Amino acid sequence: MRLLVVDVGNTSTAVGLWTNGRVSRVAHIDGAFAECATVAESLLAKADAMAYVSVVPRADRRWAAFAKARGLAFHQVSHTDFASGAQDIRLDYPRPETIGADRLADAAGAVARYGAPVLVMDFGTALTAAVVTGDKVWRGGVIAPGFPLMRDYLFERTAKLPRMELGTGRAPKIGRSTEEAMRFGALVGYRGMVREIVTELRRNFSEQFNLVATGGFARWVLRDLDLPFKLDPTLTLYGAGLVARKFHLPEGAAGYR
Repeated sequence: MRLLVVDVGNTSTAVGLWTNGRVSRVAHIDGAFAECATVAESLLAKADAMAYVSVVPRADRRWAAFAKARGLAFHQVSHTDFASGAQDIRLDYPRPETIGADRLADAAGAVARYGAPVLVMDFGTALTAAVVTGDKVWRGGVIAPGFPLMRDYLFERTAKLPRMELGTGRAPKIGRSTEEAMRFGALVGYRGMVREIVTELRRNFSEQFNLVATGGFARWVLRDLDLPFKLDPTLTLYGAGLVARKFHLPEGAAGYR
């Protein structure tokens, strides 16, 4: 089975090819829909259907129309995929319709690749975490400001602070310039937040979670962090394909959407 996999985030869109559980030809595009669609077009000859994850509702119709115009069965990952027992994890959440599709894809992919219990952190525009306990039940998660929000807020809401560059991912010994002081605060403070989230969740659930990280800022934030995170850049696309393959239907068949 070959799926075009698309993950629309707040900052960028990831496009790739999912082939029997392997993700390849991945591209991350910061541009508008037209640029993303051009990249997706290059993979169409190898795709039978399309798996779609989005946290940007205004993009959904355009991607659904894109798939329909090209004769691809279109599957948008959502909480309903986990209601029938078709997936390997169950949802224990008061309002499952409010769970972000990217967090569901991350969790499904992480359980398949690394087993449960697992704690998945996605380092994007926001920092999100998904908790799946040892019985393969999605219990909930965490949403916190991502590094881009921290950086941009300081720049936008102060008169003299510059927009901080990412740099190497290593904190200075102490800030000896405005930018060094900001980098120290961002790196040390952010890593401290990540460490505290992991510590609290381990305590709350009394489980030693497998720790998995994905998202564009994961490598930068986790460098030198003393936690055994497995870095998995393709996790969301992999999880999207994994969920969608169980609903892969030709256009017009019962259950097509």
